Amino acid sequence: MEEKEIMTVKQVAEYLQMDEHTIYKLSRSGKIPAIKIAGQWRFKKEVIDKWINDGSLENLNKEE
Repeated sequence: MEEKEIMTVKQVAEYLQMDEHTIYKLSRSGKIPAIKIAGQWRFKKEVIDKWINDGSLENLNKEE
C-alpha cells in the first residue's frame, strides 16, 4: 500500500487488517482518532500509529 499522510476508512481497514464496518464503528464511538470531513471519515497515519503504540504500551503496563 502506498504510504499516505491522510487515509480513508478503506486504507485504515487494510492497514489495521480490520473490516471497514469496524473502522466506522470505532470512528463513530470516538475509540479511534479520526475526523469527519464533508461527511467522510479521514485518519492521519502518524496519529493512528501513535494510537496503536500508546495502546500497546498501556497493555504492557497493565501486565506488570
